[in-house]
Amino acid sequence: MTTNLQAYRGSLLHFLADPAFNEQSHDWHEDGLLIVEDGKVKAAGDYATLHATLPPGAVVHDYSGKLLMPGFIDTHIHYPQTDMIASPSEGLLPWLETYTFPSERQFEDSTHAASVADFFLDELLRCGTTTAMVYCTVHPQSVNTFFAASEQRGLRMVAGKVMMDRNCPDFLRDTAETSARDTEALIQRWHKRGRSLYAITPRFAPTSTERQLQLAGELAAAYPDTYIQTHVSENEAECAWVRELFPNSRSYIDVYDSYGMMRPRAMYGHCIWLNEHDRRRMAETQSAAAICPTSNLFLGSGLFDFERADDAGVLLSLATDVGGGTSFSMLQTMNEAYKVARLKGSYLPALRMFYLATLGAARSMQLEGTIGNFAAGTEADFIVIDPQATPLLQRRTSRSNSLEELLFALALLGDDRAIAATYAAGRQVHAREMN
Repeated sequence: MTTNLQAYRGSLLHFLADPAFNEQSHDWHEDGLLIVEDGKVKAAGDYATLHATLPPGAVVHDYSGKLLMPGFIDTHIHYPQTDMIASPSEGLLPWLETYTFPSERQFEDSTHAASVADFFLDELLRCGTTTAMVYCTVHPQSVNTFFAASEQRGLRMVAGKVMMDRNCPDFLRDTAETSARDTEALIQRWHKRGRSLYAITPRFAPTSTERQLQLAGELAAAYPDTYIQTHVSENEAECAWVRELFPNSRSYIDVYDSYGMMRPRAMYGHCIWLNEHDRRRMAETQSAAAICPTSNLFLGSGLFDFERADDAGVLLSLATDVGGGTSFSMLQTMNEAYKVARLKGSYLPALRMFYLATLGAARSMQLEGTIGNFAAGTEADFIVIDPQATPLLQRRTSRSNSLEELLFALALLGDDRAIAATYAAGRQVHAREMN
């Protein structure tokens, strides 16, 4: 029996636990070896120990001086908003009306959708993101073209058709019944096909009638291993609108809870204006928060409270939220997350930031053991980070005296240029062009 075994030498980092709660949170090998066989991790550890276990003739790719770690996981992003990133607006709701909805209208054209999907996925890979939870548009073809593009690249992706039957332009409006039928057909076509996973995707409570939310909850119950993704408590004007639309609900997140949409594999974007009851409820149901710092700062939505979320035990992850977010780079997202934490009076170490973008995200998605670290048997999605990618990075990282300092410099000074290579299921899907 022949196998496809490859080995990669470099500094090796992956996480075993959340650094905020466990001192034995990570596995670090300054001179390490990652062994991949048939698209999965076979072993990861010290080069001196593992090199001797390689069969004769095994290929060893030498990334000495660079950092190997699991690929980044982005838990909240909109691929149809790629072309409208960095669009000026006074806030979330006018931004939706002026830029988002007209851009999404174009996705009724499958050719346009395929073109954007190709660019979007290549941009993620260029930034070292190997898995994302992706919003499509109301058009089923936007989902089909996205999954076709990710399947072609062999990527582990989660995506879903937006459900939206009120408070939106007629050209983007579905109905409760058609959205449920379309969603179920897409689940049956794509969920667990290859590396694709489906997310039931009501855009956010104000754009869904109670009937649509009811049917979304029924689909979530009928297909319990699917994902749910939506927005909650992003800004104060939105929260006030939800109170008007759902006067009988205790809170914004209670709207979703009342329709059975708080459960494992439910990912809620933003989660800024939650109360203590909301946070406890998220923890109880294993619903997760996607923290979107660049988007929240860009739209002036607010600052995520890491300390209160941690006190409640909420599952946390980081997300770019393109196109409200201003960068595809999870390194740039860490940069802003650090500053948000400081403004809220807490401190976010670099180890924690890299955890939230890898194993923390995998745990939030109930995918630990599949992606997110280098445990034996996990899918070999990994990246090669170059600490010398720019003159400033080279100068700063050469003076780093600890792993924390090295990671902090990468998070605060790094971007797509720091990603030397990206691998999905053991296959190289991006390599930085060298000058």
